[in-house]
Order: sequence, then structure tokens, then C-alpha cells
Amino acid sequence: MENIYAAVLSSIGWMIGLAFLGIGIGLGIMGARIAEAVGRNPETKNDVVHAALSVALIVAVLLLLLFAFVFLLLYFNPLV
Repeated sequence: MENIYAAVLSSIGWMIGLAFLGIGIGLGIMGARIAEAVGRNPETKNDVVHAALSVALIVAVLLLLLFAFVFLLLYFNPLV
């Protein structure tokens, strides 16, 4: 029983850690590309920023879904 809890907590830690690492790297690269695009063509700033914020919103929603899945694993674990 303790082995199952240890495995679940370890997998939850890995999921959250890798999710935040991927989001951080991805949003950093996206921010660099946005700055580069606005620097090359300042007239398209509103369009580029609007598209980037849409992508960031989708990423935030997916992160919230990950947290919902994590809480399901913590409190309603089917393996126990």
C-alpha cells in the first residue's frame, strides 16, 4: 500500500515538474520570437501579441487540467 502511494506521489512530482519546465522553456522561446517579430515589423505588434496571448491562454488551461488530474490521482486513486 505504501509503495503505491510512493509511486503516485513520485509520478505526480515528475508530471508537475516536467510540465512547468516545458511551459517555462516554451513561453521563453515564444517571448523571444515575439520580440524578434515586433522588432522586424512594428506595425503587426497587435496581431502578434494577440496570437501569443491566445497561445498562453491555451497553455494555462492545459496546466489547470493537469492540476485537476493530479488532484484526482491524489484523492480518488483507482489503484488503492
